[in-house]
Amino acid sequence: MQLLVVGALLSPGKRTVTAALRVLGLADDPRFGTFHHLLSRARWSSLQASRVLLSLLVTAFVPSGPLVLGLDDTRERRTGAKISAKGISRDPVRFSHGHFVKASGLRWLSLMLLTPIPWAHRLWALPFLTLLVPSQRYNEERGHRHKSVTDWARQMLRLVQRWCPGRPLIVVADSAYAAIRWLSDLQQDRPITVITKLRLDAALYDPAPDRAAGQMGRPRLKGDRLPTLASLVHDPQTRWEHVRLNRWYGEIHRQVDIISQTVVWDHTGLPPLRVRWVLIRDPKGKFSTQALLCTDLLQTPRQMLEYFVQRWQLEVTVEEVRAHLGVETQWQWTDLAIARTAPATLGLFCLVTLMAHERWKSHHVRVRRAAWSAKTLPTLVDALAEVRRALWKVPTFRTSAPEREMVQVPLEFIERLTDALYSAA
Repeated sequence: MQLLVVGALLSPGKRTVTAALRVLGLADDPRFGTFHHLLSRARWSSLQASRVLLSLLVTAFVPSGPLVLGLDDTRERRTGAKISAKGISRDPVRFSHGHFVKASGLRWLSLMLLTPIPWAHRLWALPFLTLLVPSQRYNEERGHRHKSVTDWARQMLRLVQRWCPGRPLIVVADSAYAAIRWLSDLQQDRPITVITKLRLDAALYDPAPDRAAGQMGRPRLKGDRLPTLASLVHDPQTRWEHVRLNRWYGEIHRQVDIISQTVVWDHTGLPPLRVRWVLIRDPKGKFSTQALLCTDLLQTPRQMLEYFVQRWQLEVTVEEVRAHLGVETQWQWTDLAIARTAPATLGLFCLVTLMAHERWKSHHVRVRRAAWSAKTLPTLVDALAEVRRALWKVPTFRTSAPEREMVQVPLEFIERLTDALYSAA
């Protein structure tokens, strides 16, 4: 297993088992089938690996305070009759407001730790737990109860809550998780704070009035109906508050207009939910007015905005793992190997971050620069290059026999070659 992990970190291009063996000098090893069986047959727990990974991340980057988690799903495009868990749904990566994209493949739900990285001087999203969400047809063919994405998300969050007892959890997610029943379930027992988008036409009500002395009947669950958030946008009576944020989707010191209120969100047949909403308007008119909700009524509007803006790092991480860590390039087709390989490949992002963090405690931070690039801070590419520099020095690989003919190579050529190898995607 260690050889497979090292081979995946060093391999450029596709992250297949054979690519890992080749880069380690094991292309002639007759036991190559054993490496495939580690993914398709061996008994080991992906959940336990995720728990260990989260423990390492928390110890290194978030030793105290609440854990801010990002929840998002992505699509891995896989075709073929043997890829049984695949389905057809909206592709969240290639989808835009003016272009609806459907894709056939595997749907993955990923939970990421949102934390500042000291040497990067910015916030990263680290995917420590990823689960496969099988299609409805897959479950029906096997007689399994179909679980929606929100069902899987609830299980993942409760699992993390058991792994980190005593640590408050704050979850940021997109509008797909603005579901009353799901949010209400997360407020039972040990509440989990969720910040997500809210529809502008949602049915909002005043909190239920106090029960009068001697009043008969069932107590009220909500008060009077309130105007929709969409109507508040164009209402001249709306009093907007000007807020200056330190970070806003890559910008620094961005000013927005907000208004906030604590209400009851209700829908027929569903339990009413107490939430705090915040309506956001851009004075520059660059983005349309949108609303957020938070299940923690004590959160301030500024805190809600600062937490939700961090969700953009989820998209950055998904793009990085596709470009540099070989996600979507694996070729396993058995159910068990499929369920293990993609989460392990995404977990390489966390592993690279941890290894680079340990290296740069005692070494100078290296950033790959060029005359045409003003890059000053390290990114995943630089962290991966640093990890590869360290791994190439470990006596893990087969070397030439002593009787082999030696060839002198210019040092400048070796340096250019190793630089290209360290930074290969």
